Amino acid sequence: MIGFSLIVAMDNNHGIGKNNDLMWHLPRDMRFFKSTTENQVVIMGRKNYDSIPEKYRPLSNRQNVIITRNKLFNAPNCLVFHTLDEALNHFVNDDREIFIIGGGEIYKIAMNIEGLDKMYITNVNGVFNADTFFPSFDKSSWNQEEIMSQELDDKHNYTFKTYIYTKISDK
Repeated sequence: MIGFSLIVAMDNNHGIGKNNDLMWHLPRDMRFFKSTTENQVVIMGRKNYDSIPEKYRPLSNRQNVIITRNKLFNAPNCLVFHTLDEALNHFVNDDREIFIIGGGEIYKIAMNIEGLDKMYITNVNGVFNADTFFPSFDKSSWNQEEIMSQELDDKHNYTFKTYIYTKISDK
């Protein structure tokens, strides 16, 4: 199976969105997302794609991949697949890092298939009454390394810490 990563920002209750939108404005985390995924593959659900403001679709300098059950759906300059497995298999000989970028349903599927070996998780300090959540996971199966933290400032109304989790391989 092909190895892949995911990237997500979530609140203290694993909330990742509300009404198909972000719940915070964190410029430093957005820059981290952009620089981490640039020139790579980003896989997202159709609702997540729809939530991206039209002027930013598809996400620039990335291969955008959309997962949808709708066999008639297409989006300019994007690849469309009907299962996450189909999408991942398409990139089996690709050297780019493959990122799952949401939303909630795609994260749930990704967490339960073989090949997920890295997670970039930003923990936003707060609770935001989300309606979409990142699944819980067993942290004992992962090595955790803090790579960034942000205090309150004139551009950030919330503190956050970003971690890279790498899968602990079975011996």
